[in-house]
Amino acid sequence: MVLTLYGKPMSTCTRRVAVVLVEKQVLFKFVPVDFSTGEHKTPEHLAKQPFGQVPYIDDDGFIVFESRAICRYICDKYPEQGTSLVPIELKAKALFEQAVSIEGSNFDQFAAPAALEKWFKPNKGLKGNDELAAALLSTLDKKLEGYEAILSKQKYLAGDEVTLADLFHLPYGSLLPKIGFNGLEEKPNVARWWKDITSRQSWLAVKDGIEETA
Repeated sequence: MVLTLYGKPMSTCTRRVAVVLVEKQVLFKFVPVDFSTGEHKTPEHLAKQPFGQVPYIDDDGFIVFESRAICRYICDKYPEQGTSLVPIELKAKALFEQAVSIEGSNFDQFAAPAALEKWFKPNKGLKGNDELAAALLSTLDKKLEGYEAILSKQKYLAGDEVTLADLFHLPYGSLLPKIGFNGLEEKPNVARWWKDITSRQSWLAVKDGIEETA
């Protein structure tokens, strides 16, 4: 059975999973969830994703939700397929886990809520909190100084090989210029890294949305 990804074509977290599926060369079926009709709140959806969110995967009856958990599952299931993305050697894996923590603690918790205020709310006809967004983006810009220090010594966040930790940045990072934040392009080593990961064929394949498959 082909692994099935359920989500929204342009959802940040759905595309986070899709980019890893493409990077790992995993064939998958994509089934869109229609938020406009409240499909994500139906009993059928909630039975698979109890928070009424996307994405989730169905791998021959095995259900996993939360995008980062799905990505790790994919890498564990297909370790020899496509790009490695998760190192095995003890010290390399420790640096990978460190990089994953960096993304969660120093990037996502600022980029995601800023995007909510400046992008998602306005696109739903709601008023965002510009003052909150500005504060979040100011903090993010300072956090990127740490990224610059790390990336001045190595190609990617966990070392010289790309990992999940780098790819996890793609969906929200790609939204930042749309809300007026260009911090990923203003620091030389961050800019070099960002150009590198946004140029990967896996991201180019999904960045503008995921097509439904029959």
